Amino acid sequence: MEDTHPKAQHITTSALLRQTASSIDGSHVNIKTLLSLVGEQGLLLFCILLTVPFLLPVAIPGMSTPFGLLILLTGVGIGFNRVPWLPTRLTERHFATEQIQSTLHKGAELLEKLERYIKPRLHLLCSSRVNPLNGMAIVLAALLLMLPLGAIPFTNTLPAWTILLMCLGMLQKDGVVIGAAYLIFGSTLVWFA
Repeated sequence: MEDTHPKAQHITTSALLRQTASSIDGSHVNIKTLLSLVGEQGLLLFCILLTVPFLLPVAIPGMSTPFGLLILLTGVGIGFNRVPWLPTRLTERHFATEQIQSTLHKGAELLEKLERYIKPRLHLLCSSRVNPLNGMAIVLAALLLMLPLGAIPFTNTLPAWTILLMCLGMLQKDGVVIGAAYLIFGSTLVWFA
């Protein structure tokens, strides 16, 4: 007997990043435009999008503080399950489209490697009751990300991995990935200490 209910096609996070990169027009793009491009996937994908540059060896100048602050405010929104207030001064800040697109494509390549291991499981860590705690972890990691410690190795990378895995785990309902984010966050606190 044929299944009369078509299954919703699952779009991976890496595909969403590539789709966002290909949707950018013009020589410059601002954060407000990027937020509108993530569409239905909302705050978690926006957080991933902002985190990707910190995971790559190629840096976009002047992004640590504005991206970190936007991640922090987005983490508050995730924790309270509300769309956060984002300062116009930050959302209107422009970046070169070519740099953003390149970063998103490289981020998509990185995510493709991770997505092989991500699947819905350990739903306790993905429940709405745990979201405030997950949002707080994102906020604290964003605070660490914003600290001006660029000369010290891993001070951007470790908090960025915490944020990325937390958002990926929540987006894909994978509690194991969320657990891994907490482990990295613990290691991050030890490193900073």
